[in-house]
This record gives sequence, C-alpha cells and structure tokens, in this order.
Amino acid sequence: MPDLDLPLLPLPTRADPADATAPRLLILYTGGTVGMALNRSNELVPMKFGRIDHKMPDLARLPLRLAMLSLPAPIDSSNVMPADWLYWAQLIGRHYPDFDGFVILHGTDTMAYSAAALSYVLKHLGKPVVFTGAQVPVGASRSDAQRNLVTALEIAAARHSRARTVRVPEVCVFFNDVLIRGTRAKKVESHQFAAFKSENYPPLARAGIGLEFDDKSIRPLPAARLQVHTRLETAVAVLRLFPGITVAAVRAILGIPGLRGCVLETYGSGNAPTAPWFLNCLAEARQRGVWLLNVSQCEEGRVVQGKYETSSYFAEMGIIGGDDITTEAAVTKLMFVLGLDVSEARTRELLSQDLRGEITP
Repeated sequence: MPDLDLPLLPLPTRADPADATAPRLLILYTGGTVGMALNRSNELVPMKFGRIDHKMPDLARLPLRLAMLSLPAPIDSSNVMPADWLYWAQLIGRHYPDFDGFVILHGTDTMAYSAAALSYVLKHLGKPVVFTGAQVPVGASRSDAQRNLVTALEIAAARHSRARTVRVPEVCVFFNDVLIRGTRAKKVESHQFAAFKSENYPPLARAGIGLEFDDKSIRPLPAARLQVHTRLETAVAVLRLFPGITVAAVRAILGIPGLRGCVLETYGSGNAPTAPWFLNCLAEARQRGVWLLNVSQCEEGRVVQGKYETSSYFAEMGIIGGDDITTEAAVTKLMFVLGLDVSEARTRELLSQDLRGEITP
C-alpha cells in the first residue's frame, strides 16, 4: 500500500481556521483534465496544486475550511486500476475523523467506475464523497473546472437546516449542475459539458441559483461506523453480445484462466442467443465456478430473466439477473463481492441484492 501520510495543504478561504462550526472538507486530487492548465505557450501542462487558489479564486470566497491532498504522481483516468480505488479509500479512512466531507478530483473517462467502486468499498459511509472533474482545463476559456469544484464543495458541506445532519451521506458524482449517485453514473459525452447521466435513477440534486436536493432519493445516514474494505477481485471480465458473435470469441473471454466473474451485456430485458454452442459455453463457465451477472445493453434497460424464451434458461444455469444495474456498477460489484471470499450462497445473495443503491427495488 502506498504512503497514507501524505502532507495536507491548507487552502485560504474566508472561513476562520479556528471556527469549529465551519465545515472542514478535504480535496483529494488524483489527476485528470481538472488538474491541467495552459502555460504561456498555450500548451496543456499539469497544474501545481499548491497554487490552486490562484487558478480558482472563487475558492477563497467559500465559508469552509479546506485542505488539499495531492497524489505524488497524478493518474490519467484511463490508467486507473482497482489498487488505486483501495488506496483512495484508505486515505479517506485515515482522514475520516477529521473532515466533514470529501471531494475527489478525477478524470472523466473512468470516473463512473471509480465512484461505483468506492461506493462498495466504503461501507456504512456517513459523510459525502463527491467525485468531480472538468471537460475543459483551468485557465482555458469557458472552463467548467472551477464551477464543478466549487459546487461539489458546497454539496459536500451541505447539512439539513434543522437537524444539521449530513445531506448526502454517500459516494456521488457532480458534473454540469447535476449530482448523481456513484453506482448510477455513466459517462455519455466527451465533447459537451453534460458528460454524465444518472441511469435508471433520478439525480440526487441539481444546481441552479441554489442547490435543490431530492432528499427522498438520497440514502439515509447509516447506523454503523465506517468500514473500509481492503480487497477487490480483479479476475473479472465483460462479454458484450452482438449478432454474429462467434464461439471463438465467447470461449476466449469465458475461458480466461483464473476468471472468477463476468458481466454479460445482453439484449433488451436480458435476452441472449439460444444456439446450443452458446448455452454450452455458459454452462461450462458456471461449472468452473465463474459467476455470471446479466446486465442489459439498453441505457434505461432492466433485466427480467424468463420474460422471453431467450432468457428463460439463465436462472436454471445459475446466472444472476442484474435488474437495472449499470455495467460500471456491475463490474465493480463483482470485484467487491468476490473479494469478500464468502460462501457460494452468500455470494449469490450479495450479487442479487441492492448493496449501495445500484438496483431499484
């Protein structure tokens, strides 16, 4: 495990550092476009986060106590690995008693995977963990970096007006004025500011003139204390079906040595070919102990195994229907549950039920 004792950098704001009533938030910078800036030659270069307050002057106007924690080497989100998720979770666990909320700056390409993974790993989370980033670097014209970060911080600091309890005690993604549950986020745009969509679930909040929270859609405060899990099973794969897929392609994926689990991206409400060779490939994988999680390719889809003949055999084989879970949440859920190393019955139970709001009851 990399070093957990990274130096904290206090950021100047209008809050009195001695004011214990001002929310204290930690910004964790992991990498991504949000951490890039234009130099005098108009070239994109990594920004020195010791001077983030110079690049984002609105931070100084916030009535918050802020601190920054930057990884020694920023990561392009395309290079993010499960070990990084576990490291970030451990960092949050280390600083959990000292901060009221956390904002993670992250590249957009794999942000949905990271948010889903931390949703599972941070069990009984009672404080906000808000992922955000940018489509346009700081310093460029019409950059969305400062607006996204400032609003993410305001969300992480939000409390109910009367009870003063945490408003959003879960992992989420904030982007372009929309707050999305971490296990429901999907990147849908690479050239527009609205990069993410909340799939099969309403947004948790919207940012306009003010912040409008949908409290009934937000998970309640947990009764138990935070538990940070330290293992993910990486021997998982994704098999996306398409007309004309060959036996060689299916066997190549399901026959990966040491494979523990695979997400099946099927058609419509969970349908798949009924060709004997395809059924045999699935049956052989199950006999080897490979867990298969059935997810719809449709963005607003929901798996209902047995609704049509083309999925009626899945339950008999022991394939688990993923209901309306996203592929991102399904992949990370497999990693999390298989990493627990529990009994077969308990594994089936955990994969079938809603753990972190990833499935609509």
